Amino acid sequence: MCFLKIHAQQIPQYSQFSRNQFMANPAAAGVYDFIDVTVSGRWQWVGVADAPRSSYLAFSVPLKFKPVSYNPGIRTSNGPSQQPEIKTGKLKHTIGGQLVADQYGAFTKFSFSGTYALHLPMTKKINLAFGIKAGVSNNSFNSDKAQVLSIINPNLPYDNTYAGFSANNANKNIMDLHSGLYLYGKSFYLGITGDQLTRDLVEFGTASANFNPQVHYNVIGGYTIPINESLSITPSVMAKYMYPAPGSIDMNIIADYNKMFWFGLGYRHTDALIGLVGMNLSNKFKLGYSYDFSISKFNNYSSGGHELTLGIMLGR
Repeated sequence: MCFLKIHAQQIPQYSQFSRNQFMANPAAAGVYDFIDVTVSGRWQWVGVADAPRSSYLAFSVPLKFKPVSYNPGIRTSNGPSQQPEIKTGKLKHTIGGQLVADQYGAFTKFSFSGTYALHLPMTKKINLAFGIKAGVSNNSFNSDKAQVLSIINPNLPYDNTYAGFSANNANKNIMDLHSGLYLYGKSFYLGITGDQLTRDLVEFGTASANFNPQVHYNVIGGYTIPINESLSITPSVMAKYMYPAPGSIDMNIIADYNKMFWFGLGYRHTDALIGLVGMNLSNKFKLGYSYDFSISKFNNYSSGGHELTLGIMLGR
């Protein structure tokens, strides 16, 4: 008899983490003083059957949001649509939400959560934010996408344990709780997050499946280095850990040109090299794209991965 145990991350990973920090840390909601909406889709290991696919809709709303009046008739300049400014030195409250769909192999996970973040001014140039995210995830198993073969007798594609597992539809709802701290200013950020803190303490559903959610931790940080009036460079890093899987690290360096265009390179430990590009289409829309080139054994079977992100900025 042979037993095989595999450790893997249970939470989707994103190549554009430095541009969408709210997905990595709930305390990052409300860094900007306007309604921030992000829609994204990620296709990993393209070419591999049932490879991971993720998509999300995320939004954050400052509670003292004041729309800026706009009259197109008096606009006299068509200059570049620059990156929004990060404002510090004042108390801020923000609410938000995330809707995430994640499919990997025969498993599918849908989650919905709400977020609250409190931003405290440490100085005029530095804020410390605390965020909490709570919601529910639906975890399901699709037996049509799974194949079971007996090791003892390959001609007998049947297993009593698997038959009982799939007969119960393997569908379960689990409460999720996440929290984070986020220290930031106009030129830097540093945060730490704990995900799935309650594990399976609260679960409901008719299935007997045990999806065994584990606590995930991540540390994220970045610093912007001005080169001249038109160019700045921001190196950033994300370190991730989930027991008993080994830790991993993502790094990227992004150059901003005229505060309108950005491009850069990234590296995911033992997994991929990443290219990133993006631009502010207008004062309300921004677009980002990244391509993952696999440097693992998946490179023999996959044509890489794609991630496309659209940001909507309301009330700038």
